[in-house]
Amino acid sequence: MTPFADILAQAEARAGGAERLAERMPDISPPEALRRIADDRYLSLMSRRVFRAGIRHSVVDDRWPAFEEVFRGFDPGAVRAMSDEDLEALVKDERIVRHWGKIRATRDNAAAMLGVAEQHGCFGDYLADWPGTDIVGLWADIAGRFSQMGGNSAPRFLRMAGKDSFILTPDVVRGLNAAGACEGTPSGKRARAAVQQAFNGWAAESGRPLAHISVALALAGSR
Repeated sequence: MTPFADILAQAEARAGGAERLAERMPDISPPEALRRIADDRYLSLMSRRVFRAGIRHSVVDDRWPAFEEVFRGFDPGAVRAMSDEDLEALVKDERIVRHWGKIRATRDNAAAMLGVAEQHGCFGDYLADWPGTDIVGLWADIAGRFSQMGGNSAPRFLRMAGKDSFILTPDVVRGLNAAGACEGTPSGKRARAAVQQAFNGWAAESGRPLAHISVALALAGSR
């Protein structure tokens, strides 16, 4: 498998130098910062990810104050208590994106988040305690617990929340293929475990977080 030093050199060349590459790197929150974020903010971020999927992000982001209002500040208990009639009324509210499946998923995810809090103390503890050496396991756990969080939605949500994660974008997949970490798109459990092992090796080699390795791979694999 290609050493990360070689991948980094390719990424720096395509970015226009090490400083330009550093500017592209996402912020990563330490575990103590993840623990301090309230569950309503995590539900808000998760819901924003759900509503963003498949449409221009700015359409959702421009309307987010209205989302905060109609979903009761994304307090998980308050959202879980919303009736079917409450949700149906939102389909007619022109201030938000009126997608019934995503509106209903918001209530489902509030209930799921309360379940996580019962098990772990709060959602932030759940994220903070999950080891980065098995981040694909966290993707699977989130996808299994929460509605409309399959595919790349879980890793994109984690990136939004500041939890260190790579994302299997087309460019990252091309970078992984070129580096010899996998063949094609790693969609199955075994393939994703192999990708995780590759990222763990590069993290040990470089001391860099998964998200930064992901960005370097994306640049190295870009067309």
